Amino acid sequence: MAPVLELSGLSWSVGAATIVDGVELAVTEGEFVAVIGPNGAGKTSLFNLVSGITRPTAGTVRLDGADITGLPPHRRARRGLGRTFQSSSVFPTMTVAEHVALAARAAGAKRIAEDGEGVRGVLERVRLARRAGDLAGGLSHGDKRKLELAVLLAPTLAQGGSSPAGPRLMLLDEPMAGVAAEEVGELTDVIRTLHRTEGRTVLMVEHHMDILLGLADRVAVMHHGTLLATGTPDAVMADPTVQEAYVGEEL
Repeated sequence: MAPVLELSGLSWSVGAATIVDGVELAVTEGEFVAVIGPNGAGKTSLFNLVSGITRPTAGTVRLDGADITGLPPHRRARRGLGRTFQSSSVFPTMTVAEHVALAARAAGAKRIAEDGEGVRGVLERVRLARRAGDLAGGLSHGDKRKLELAVLLAPTLAQGGSSPAGPRLMLLDEPMAGVAAEEVGELTDVIRTLHRTEGRTVLMVEHHMDILLGLADRVAVMHHGTLLATGTPDAVMADPTVQEAYVGEEL
């Protein structure tokens, strides 16, 4: 079986500067892979290449074995690639439920506005059902992050509402960034549940190893645009190459 995601020689250069350099990475069905590295390592640039925001100067991106390197972001999304961004992207004057309904309509559920139970079911999966009627602009930062996850899951309503439906691969770009310390635990647990209970395949950028412990199956370390090492969290942290590269720097 082909990996859900396969990156082969993926590179991106701007002028003489190489931002992402020959990344080789495969993510299998149901796996949780975390990408770590300091600011400027190329993590978000890698996500931009995977999601289609940026076109690579070399290499390929495959989703379920199909070459999607030349596809724009919206066509990758239709094939099951969902992404969140470092900055929250919610509409402040829309309710929480309206966000999910709009995303479901975009995925083909034309009568979703009448399916209040289905919308609530999605919100329950990210622990936001109690906020369904609230305006998104009034949510805490942690709850906005959970709403973004609900929007990724909304296509399940266009596919009969079954949990395994929706995005084949979830790209989460620093979901904990800016989240208050008291909200990190619950947000982490929501992501863990989507991965373990629903079997979601996850590729997540994160700075802090303590958040990844108990979440990630594997960790991929980026350094100056290259993939320095991959392995279990314990193996990566014990890797002398990683330790040498990150002396004095925060992972």
